[in-house]
Amino acid sequence: MPKKTKLIFQQGRASAFHSCTCVNCRVHPYNKIAKQHQAINRVLSGLNERNRRRFIGVLAMQWGRGGILQLSQITSLSRNTIDRGRRELQNPRENLAPGIRRFARDFPG
Repeated sequence: MPKKTKLIFQQGRASAFHSCTCVNCRVHPYNKIAKQHQAINRVLSGLNERNRRRFIGVLAMQWGRGGILQLSQITSLSRNTIDRGRRELQNPRENLAPGIRRFARDFPG
């Protein structure tokens, strides 16, 4: 099934964002939950890959059990990517660049 995207115009340029494919958004596209899903996808469209993972990781931690699967449907990001973002937030020292990691190891703060 191809990914659905919508075009939005921000500061004179077109930007695409994913349309949620969850059952709720398909049945009731104008309800509160559908608007929340659209807002999440709008925010993601303006982030780079690393910040996208981290933002979705925060949401996955807030939503608890089943959040990763639900966010995967909403955003079309893979479950592995969402889980990686969650792990990056839980263990920030493991995700540093090699030079920074060495400095952090030598001078713990």
